[in-house]
Amino acid sequence: MSTPRLIKKYPNRRLYDTQTSTYITLVDVKQLVIDQEEFQVVDAKSGDDLTRPILLQIILEEEQAGVPMFTSPVLTQIIRFYGNAMQGIMGSYLEKNVQAFIDIQQKLQEQSRAFYDSNKIGPEAWTQFANLQSPMIQSMMTNYIEQSKNLFVQMQENMQNQTRSMFTGFPFTPPQDKKGG
Repeated sequence: MSTPRLIKKYPNRRLYDTQTSTYITLVDVKQLVIDQEEFQVVDAKSGDDLTRPILLQIILEEEQAGVPMFTSPVLTQIIRFYGNAMQGIMGSYLEKNVQAFIDIQQKLQEQSRAFYDSNKIGPEAWTQFANLQSPMIQSMMTNYIEQSKNLFVQMQENMQNQTRSMFTGFPFTPPQDKKGG
C-alpha cells in the first residue's frame, strides 16, 4: 500500500496539499474522494488527524447544497444512537450496508457494461435501458433492507432469549418501591 496523500490544515482554515504544494479547497478534497485517492488531513500545528471532520464538513455542504441524502428523521435517529449501548453496532451496521450497496452497484455496472459492449446499442437506447434499471435497483435495495431488518430483529430476539436463559438461575428480587418500602 502507498502512503496516503497528506493534506495539512492551517489555523487560518486553509488546506495545503503537500503532494502538489498548493492550497486546495473542500471541493478539491471532495474530488479526491470521488477519484478514490487515499488521503489524510492533519492539523499542521498539532498533527491531529482531521480527516473525519473534513469529510463530515463535505457531507454537510452537500446536504445543504441540493437534494439531501438524509432526511431529518434519519438524522434524528442517528443522533439518538450516540452514547447509546447500540452505538458501535449501529456504526458497523451502517458501514456494512453501505458496503453492500457499493458491491451491488459495482456488480450492476459490470453487467450493464458487458450488456452494452456485447449488444452495441446506441446512446439513446442505452439511456432508456439505464432508466428502466432504476426502479428495479430501487426494488432490489428495498428488499435487501427489509431482509436485513428482519435478520436484525431475529438477532435481537435471539440475544434476549439467550440473556434470559443465562440469568434464569440467579435469584433476582424486583426493585422495591421507594415510597412504600
